[in-house]
Amino acid sequence: MRLLVLGGTRFLGRAIVDAALAGRHEVSIFTRGQTNPELFPEAEHLVGDRDGDLSALEGREWDAAVDTSGFFPRIVRASAELLAGRVGHYTFVSSVSVYADLAEPPDESSAVGTLEDESLEEMGDEFQYYGPLKALCEREVERAFPNGALIVRPGLIVGPHDPTDRFTYWPRRLARGGEILAPAPADELVQFVDVRDLGGWIVRMAEDRRTGVFNAVNEGLPWSELLAGADVTWVDSEFLLEQGVGEWMELPLWIADPAFAGHARTDVSRAVAAGLTFRPLEETIRDTAKWDATRGDYEPAAGLAPEREAELLRAWRARAAA
Repeated sequence: MRLLVLGGTRFLGRAIVDAALAGRHEVSIFTRGQTNPELFPEAEHLVGDRDGDLSALEGREWDAAVDTSGFFPRIVRASAELLAGRVGHYTFVSSVSVYADLAEPPDESSAVGTLEDESLEEMGDEFQYYGPLKALCEREVERAFPNGALIVRPGLIVGPHDPTDRFTYWPRRLARGGEILAPAPADELVQFVDVRDLGGWIVRMAEDRRTGVFNAVNEGLPWSELLAGADVTWVDSEFLLEQGVGEWMELPLWIADPAFAGHARTDVSRAVAAGLTFRPLEETIRDTAKWDATRGDYEPAAGLAPEREAELLRAWRARAAA
């Protein structure tokens, strides 16, 4: 298969290219040439800019394309329309954030968010436009490829090379040891997907020319499994909110807002039926921690600072003793 990857040298794109090359496919990567340009010397590197310079794609043909880097509909429209008729199958990586209501567990038929101004090209102060913009991007792909579009809606993507630290905080924290603060209850579910599982599945779906919409995240596991064997102090959400702990980024994977109660219960049965599998949790934690250790004095982008965690644990114990 001749595969074009729009963005293939960071996180998910990197995993897709790894899987495609392992499957002996011919891979072309279209990037600006600024992030990890030394990766994948065996692949064809096409340099351009999705916002204004698609010339490297003109006059070319591929069996399939995977778009990992589309966020604004105007920009996605440009690449999809250019490749229509030159690519037989187009995968667009979207997000479960497209759903209008995450208070209940979504499936692929759930309504997606909308924007009054569909020309908007900003995420918003709290990324509130991210999901609706992704939904509009999906629409552009489906218009350009009415019979050849695969829409993948991942949840939180985790594993080695994750630049966000939204999951990496926990393998790092487990590696550091000692008393760990975690949100109660211990049986509350979290959902995520290892980037390598997702990347390999996307390549297989492209090989098989599968179309349609698929949520792509694991089937959910309890906090107690994520932190199994650790010295954990379980702290309730009411206390965390009182202490001003930031949901999701300051304490990764934790969301107390009832408007997101269904977020960690996303229905993934369609993707599982289509062959999405999940490696053991221990492997994801181990490999993420191993990669994270290579970053040295890297300043984390998310997670509780050790001093902040210790302060919260002292406050929790003082409250319990009162």
